Amino acid sequence: MKVPDLVAAARAGDRRATARLISMLENGTAEAPEVARLVKGGDATIVGVTGSPGVGKSTLVSALIGAWREAGLRVGVLAVDPSSPFTGGAILGDRVRMADHALDPGVYIRSVATRGHLGGLAATTGAAVRLLEGLGFDVVIVETVGVGQAEVEIAALADTTLLLLAPGMGDGIQAVKAGVVEIADVYVVNKADRPGAEGTVRDLRALMSLVRREPGEWRQPICSTVASEAKGIDDLVAAIGKHRDWLAGGDHLAVKRRRRAAAEIRARVDAELRRRYAVPEALAEQVANGETDVASAVGRVLGDTA
Repeated sequence: MKVPDLVAAARAGDRRATARLISMLENGTAEAPEVARLVKGGDATIVGVTGSPGVGKSTLVSALIGAWREAGLRVGVLAVDPSSPFTGGAILGDRVRMADHALDPGVYIRSVATRGHLGGLAATTGAAVRLLEGLGFDVVIVETVGVGQAEVEIAALADTTLLLLAPGMGDGIQAVKAGVVEIADVYVVNKADRPGAEGTVRDLRALMSLVRREPGEWRQPICSTVASEAKGIDDLVAAIGKHRDWLAGGDHLAVKRRRRAAAEIRARVDAELRRRYAVPEALAEQVANGETDVASAVGRVLGDTA
């Protein structure tokens, strides 16, 4: 099937066509530029979901899908999984927790392998988001790899970034450390039925009190949820909607979109550099055997020396 036919089928809800189009972008096939030209526009709400492993990101995403589908919205999900060190593929673990929506024609869920890219996303995530938006999805959710304090790429990609925390995942000091906590637009204390949830909320409020804001600046709300029981999801959806309205009220959304485009360009450049300057096994062996040093090997990879 030719690319225009695949695009038409994908817009009509054909999941297989959508999957093939994303694969073309991910693999950088000869058809990828045509896909990018044909699928443009859209005005989806891009929601990033990030947080440490075990806080319930996939379960929360499943609950959000349910809420938005009840509202009649088409939802696309890109669940970024760590790559296998052996096959390079994704483990697909996130999709297991979203199985309730597997047969819903208004939902498209795809696991995306990081393929060695750092920052919680894959190098082609931005292109996949742009594709789903252009295919007419109303909401695109990007669930990151379980991230640490410095992996903040999702903030440049998403319109609204949710940071999930859970009781028992660390002491109160974690709430005031720099890094991933600072990029959130909405804080979500998930598993709020567990002991210590009120303390986590209290730590976040203490963090908020330390941040000075000018009049009109966005003040991050703190939502408590029990995603496994869909508790607190309506309040969270409302908070996301309020942030979207705030973005649209000024030039904030336009700024976000420019930053997203810049981040996508940087990610693709990084991926191309990784491909272009791959390290030969023979050179790695020479360094391991002490026949040459790392600095000299870097120069040879970059073409600075013979």
